[in-house]
Amino acid sequence: MSDPRYTPLRERHEALGASFTDFGGWQMPVRYTSDLAEHHAVRQSAGLFDISHMAEFLVTGEYAGEFLDFSLAGRISAMPVGKAKYSLMLAEHGGIIDDVIAYRLAEDRYLVIANAGNRGAVDSAFASRVRAFPSRIERELPQRAEGEERSFAGFLGDRGVDVEDVSDTYALLAVQGPAAEAVVSATEGITELGTPWAEQKYYAWAEAYFLGQPLLIARTGYTGEDGFELLVHAGDAPALWDALLAAGEPHALVPAGLAARDTLRLEAGMPLYGHELTLDTKPVQAGLGRVVAADKEMFVGKDALDAASDAPVLVGLTADGKRAGRAGYAVVSASGETLGEITSGALSPTLGHPIAMAYVHPSSAEAGTEVFLDVRGTRIPATVTTLPFYRRTK
Repeated sequence: MSDPRYTPLRERHEALGASFTDFGGWQMPVRYTSDLAEHHAVRQSAGLFDISHMAEFLVTGEYAGEFLDFSLAGRISAMPVGKAKYSLMLAEHGGIIDDVIAYRLAEDRYLVIANAGNRGAVDSAFASRVRAFPSRIERELPQRAEGEERSFAGFLGDRGVDVEDVSDTYALLAVQGPAAEAVVSATEGITELGTPWAEQKYYAWAEAYFLGQPLLIARTGYTGEDGFELLVHAGDAPALWDALLAAGEPHALVPAGLAARDTLRLEAGMPLYGHELTLDTKPVQAGLGRVVAADKEMFVGKDALDAASDAPVLVGLTADGKRAGRAGYAVVSASGETLGEITSGALSPTLGHPIAMAYVHPSSAEAGTEVFLDVRGTRIPATVTTLPFYRRTK
């Protein structure tokens, strides 16, 4: 068993009294004070998260965009510089290796952020796809204009594509909540913002500097609230953490751990790898068919996208009372027939009643269908609902 890993902010978390838990091989803060207090702070004001356990891959080269079109399910090459896109990395059989966000940094330069627990799997998949890509692009992409040289000599070098795992070089912090823009825009040391705050749209990023060093500020998040994710060199992370906390004092910003992050993303209907997404899950089952550019000429997993007609599909479930279904609990019919299984569940701090995501048979997936949750032998009535459970009002 390998030694646990810590982010560059370990000392900051310990000083704040954080409780730690293992997550993808990392010791991460699960809470600082109270799960509920941290959750409500993000919904009402702002929370500060350390998400430096996430994995980052730099994809560069003349064919970087085309390579990502081949490697991921979305059409990444069509994305303008300054934008980001949620996508999926699929296996040959159509299952999901990971869900990722790709950022276009320049015409020939992309950043792909993957889940911590899937760092090795994504790294291996990229490596194998780099090896497969030259022969496929030479054979299958449209021919170049007449007279234009079509040579792939040295393709894996500077002329083609290169994938570098830069996860250990950077740290990633997230400020989430209605006051997120006010907090980040007031943070001392952040300068030379490439895009004014008011013009930075959701799923876009801006170049900036922190204490004179490069800083990437993306308007992305995993909470269902407005917010920013800030990518900084690992050595500058403690100073940025301190500066964000100081700027957040007038806005009631609090440090928040993984427990609050989980209930926030569940309310927002956002999938978690290992729960809603797995190697055995195809995008259409998870309600992510829209993420797949099925009209692309080629990408890994394209030929295996279709799921069986009776394959389980992801739904939302709501119930009354305070007893929540948890991951692994069965979803059953009135007669006791097993219809599916819960993947994530909790008593919603914002809504005040139990919510869950579950995979159920398509015949029971229509919104309004009445089902039961088998909560430790007790059947709890529940109703199928569309996702998400919560949407911010502005």
